[in-house]
Amino acid sequence: MALVILSPCIDVKDGTCTEVCPVDCIYEGERMFYIHPTECIECSLCESICPVDAIRYDDEVSPADTRFLKLNGDPFRNADGELDQPGGWSRGDTPLKDPAAIRDFPAAGKILPNASR
Repeated sequence: MALVILSPCIDVKDGTCTEVCPVDCIYEGERMFYIHPTECIECSLCESICPVDAIRYDDEVSPADTRFLKLNGDPFRNADGELDQPGGWSRGDTPLKDPAAIRDFPAAGKILPNASR
C-alpha cells in the first residue's frame, strides 16, 4: 500500500482528495475515505491537497497510527480475506462499510471515558 488515510479524515470526509485522484482509487466509507491498496499509483496528489493532512505514504505513518495501514485495506477485503478489485470509485456509489475500529472511533472532538491521551 503506498498511501493511507489516517484518523483526521474520520467524520470530516471533505472529499477533495477524490476530485484530484487520476485513477479513482479513493473510496468513500461511512465515516472516512479509504485508498485501495493496489489501485493507487502513488502520485501523491491526494496527499498534497488534503485539507486535514490525513494522507501519508505508508512508510511515513507514525507508530501511533500504524493500525491505519491495515484499516485502509480492510473495507476492500472479501470473506476470504482477499482484496476485491472494485475498479474505481465515483460519487453516488454506496459507501463502503467501515471496519469496526473506525465505526467505534470516538467522534471528532470527543474523548471516550478512561481513554488515554
